[in-house]
Amino acid sequence: METQELKKIASQVRRDIVRMVAAVNSGHPGGSLGCADFLTVMYFDKMNHKPSPFSMDGKNEDLFFLSNGHISPVFYSVLARSGYFPVADLEGFRKLGSKLQAHPSTDKNLPGVRMASGSLGQGLSVAIGAAETKKLNGDKSIVYCLHGDGELQEGQIWEAAIYAAAKKIDNVIATVDYNGRQIDGDLEDVMSLGNLSQKWHAFGWEVLKMDGHDIDDLKSTLDKAKSMTGNGKPIVIIMKTEMGQGVDYMMGTHKWHGSAPNAEQLEIALNQLEETLGDY
Repeated sequence: METQELKKIASQVRRDIVRMVAAVNSGHPGGSLGCADFLTVMYFDKMNHKPSPFSMDGKNEDLFFLSNGHISPVFYSVLARSGYFPVADLEGFRKLGSKLQAHPSTDKNLPGVRMASGSLGQGLSVAIGAAETKKLNGDKSIVYCLHGDGELQEGQIWEAAIYAAAKKIDNVIATVDYNGRQIDGDLEDVMSLGNLSQKWHAFGWEVLKMDGHDIDDLKSTLDKAKSMTGNGKPIVIIMKTEMGQGVDYMMGTHKWHGSAPNAEQLEIALNQLEETLGDY
């Protein structure tokens, strides 16, 4: 898909995000806005996937696991916009009786969701298990997963990282949303990750870097990562992003990690984000 078309989809996804969280005065807009470009490129350009009819097994298609489940607004928007369920269903975000709850979970039977991701740190283990299953079944598809940078403070991430390298799980591509912020402040102030590239190298992974807001860089880096699969080593991409990208007052701070805009703030945000596909 052309870069300009992807940019337009990402703009609409960002509108969905701020409208969803504002409607219920809760949710996590910051990281969602920061990952809008990445997930747009993934679902509309890079992944081989079949939105309908949805298959939980995902045989002979690429799989994506959202490990940092609190950024469900961007995940739900992209799933809806790419055909997994009606866009109008976004209206039900975080509401009683809706399948679109605060954190994605499989018990809601929402198409596109293959793991429950309320607790951080589990997604890499799940993705590696799925990737190993594909290898055992002779399925050449790729398994992708996304993690927050603060999530890397969870020990299970590194247990899974050791396993993947030791067992040569070379059909998994993990991406780290490296925005440098988490719920209580900047990473450097809460718990520094140090040299993240060296850490992953030390654990036996191939490491790439990309700009999470440059559509062309996203496309080319994801292509490069795909070309590196099958060579005996798992792959991780450290993706530099800005929390709150696209809405000026949400950028440069961790404040909007888990805070929703009020009506006035929503109007300001929407004035900065072009409506391209039509609001739900």
